[in-house]
Amino acid sequence: MQRIKKIWTFGQRVGIMGVVLWCACAEKPPKSENVFAQSQSPSLLRQTTNLTVTNSRENAITRAVAMVSPAVVGINVIQIQRYVERSLFDDDPFWRMFFPPREYTRRVKGLGSGFLISSDGYILTNEHVVHQASEILVTTTDRKQYKAKVVGADFLTDVALLKIEGENFPYIPLGNSSEILIGEWVIALGNPFGLFDINAKPTVTVGVVSATGMNFSGELKIENRSYTDMIQTDAAINGGNSGGPLVNSLGECIGINTFIISGSEYQKTNIGIGFAIPIDRVKKLLPDLKKYGSVNRVSWTGIRVRNLRTLEAQRLGINPEDGVIIVSITPNSPADKAGLRVGDVIVAVNDEPIHSLEAYQTISELFDPEGVDFVILTIFRNGRLYEARLSP
Repeated sequence: MQRIKKIWTFGQRVGIMGVVLWCACAEKPPKSENVFAQSQSPSLLRQTTNLTVTNSRENAITRAVAMVSPAVVGINVIQIQRYVERSLFDDDPFWRMFFPPREYTRRVKGLGSGFLISSDGYILTNEHVVHQASEILVTTTDRKQYKAKVVGADFLTDVALLKIEGENFPYIPLGNSSEILIGEWVIALGNPFGLFDINAKPTVTVGVVSATGMNFSGELKIENRSYTDMIQTDAAINGGNSGGPLVNSLGECIGINTFIISGSEYQKTNIGIGFAIPIDRVKKLLPDLKKYGSVNRVSWTGIRVRNLRTLEAQRLGINPEDGVIIVSITPNSPADKAGLRVGDVIVAVNDEPIHSLEAYQTISELFDPEGVDFVILTIFRNGRLYEARLSP
């Protein structure tokens, strides 16, 4: 009994001490709660402040998305493609007269993205989205559909300007791609895999500017287009995103989402390496696209060229793919001052071989007076190669 009493007394003491300790802790929170906040660096505090989400979960990204989303459109196109089915007697001239090859046409559907840049219905997208399209149907975020026409297109830079009829459309302001900061947040909006058709709303992905000034030429050249000074981003870009806007956190368009580098030649999936055409380049093209329907590059060089014909190439002793032939030169133009002549064959621009008219268009990009001081053309004339230096 005495032993039990001692145990009870000890238990009482332990209980009383526990109550005292609990009260002390309840009155004064542990000092360690403030340690983490006090140890934050000033830069981390600034970053935390900038990314702070309000009670409604809004931040700079969500506000920018809300601003620009109504101006993003889905684009559906139909192309009429022609192809020839070879005859069984294709190699026999006699039977081929009775069984010639058959020519077929088929309607091929395609899709992409675009965005309004004015209240009266002008839309920017990629040229490859609407290339050789016979029908273009634009869907806006209010589920209305419009037939669009191509006002102007430029194969070289992969930019196209469309127009739909109407007024008071929401539109995205064009920013300055020259002011881009490496690492700043960017937002890609568009119509990947045709998802725009489900709820008439663009898909939004977020990333950063990974790099700028990315040039794809030589072995890296894509479809004979001039993809220079491109913006690289890790914001997810997938099939159907082409032509959509890349915007900054202020809701300004800084580029047109155009293509990705995928992990496999056979599996075109996003691995965080996407590229956009800088909007500053697009702004330079807009006046010509709107006025002429194409980019007026002849005035820059004074040269008009075309592809070599087979007989011309045979007479010159070269292959038709060896260059393009000059068919006219504007008097007192840079080409005229450099001593070029009609009939000269341009085989290279700044040491880059020219194999077609599309490839030749590279010269106009290089010859932008604001970009470079001169361009060197390699010319084939009278069986010999010459170099001509064109200056503004």
